Order: sequence, then C-alpha cells, then structure tokens
Amino acid sequence: MILLDGKQISANIKVEIALAVTEIKKDGKRPPHLAAILVGTNGASMTYVGAKVKACELVGFNSTLIDLPVQTTEAELLAEIYALNDNREIDGFIVQLPLPKHIDEQKVLMAVHPDKDVDGLTSQSLGKLLTHNIEIHDLWNLKFFFSSTIYGIMKMISEYDIDLIGKNVAVIGNSSLIGLPISIILSKLGATVD
Repeated sequence: MILLDGKQISANIKVEIALAVTEIKKDGKRPPHLAAILVGTNGASMTYVGAKVKACELVGFNSTLIDLPVQTTEAELLAEIYALNDNREIDGFIVQLPLPKHIDEQKVLMAVHPDKDVDGLTSQSLGKLLTHNIEIHDLWNLKFFFSSTIYGIMKMISEYDIDLIGKNVAVIGNSSLIGLPISIILSKLGATVD
C-alpha cells in the first residue's frame, strides 16, 4: 500500500511555480494574473476564493477579487465577465459557484471566454477535453484548461507513476467541474471508470 502525500506535492508545485514567476519577472514581463468573481456571502465560496488569492500571493501571481453583493443582477454579472474577457492584463478567471438562484449559472459560464476559462467549464473547454489526446506526463502542456483540483489529482498520479491501464476507478459525483472531466481523463488514460 502506498500513502500519497498530496501536501508535499502541492508544496513542491508552489515552489516550482514561484521560481517560474521569478524568471518571468527577470525577463521584464508581468507575472500571470488570475481574477475571481464572487457573488454573495456563501461561506465555503469565500474560503475557497480567499485560498486562491493567498496562493497567488505565495507564488507571485497578480490576483483580482471582484466581490459582488448577492443582489447583483445577471446582466451586471455578465458585464463583469465581458470586461474580464476583454482585459488583456487578466490571463484567466473563475466565476465562483454556486451563484444566487436568480442567476442562470449555465448562461454565465458560457459567457466566459474559453482562453480565460481556468476552471474548464465552458462547452468549448469540455469539448477539447473530449477530443484531445491526453498523456499523464504531458498534462501541463495542454492548450486548454480544466479545474485545479483535477490537475492536482493528475499530478499525484503522475508523481507516483501510477499505471491506470486496466484499473477500475470509482469517481463519486459527475459535476462539470470535477466528476465528469476526471472521468473522461481517467478513461483516456486506460482506466475503467465506475
């Protein structure tokens, strides 16, 4: 039995990213910039987004938090998304879910430009996931995004050199953020997903 140490892998990744950002800055370029849109005061969402902001600071990324009140209209939220899509200083962003009930999540997510969809939730991102070849040791060179949780899972599998071919894997849940994409990736890597 192997005990997987996700905390150590995470710490190593943060060091690697921080070093890469230092090199970017040495070349006179700006560091990557991640934005997050948070609508309302959902405690779990606030904690999650706060952790993203801290992680950006730790590795040297720029970050922007757009904190909107719960009564924000769908039109106002879409305007924020379009502004981020057009902002060349923002490399990627997330719209933190869940959104208040009066906002159509699907409509909002489809408004995010695929090149900035760091959670991989647009139909274009999911389509690319379905159609592209995936190699366990080459996930970092894909030209599209999927959620950081999935990257973390795949990094652990890669670091521990776990052979998935012919393995039975159980995935609990089928969300567009984690369950569905990880099922697709694991299947592409040779696992049988239940």
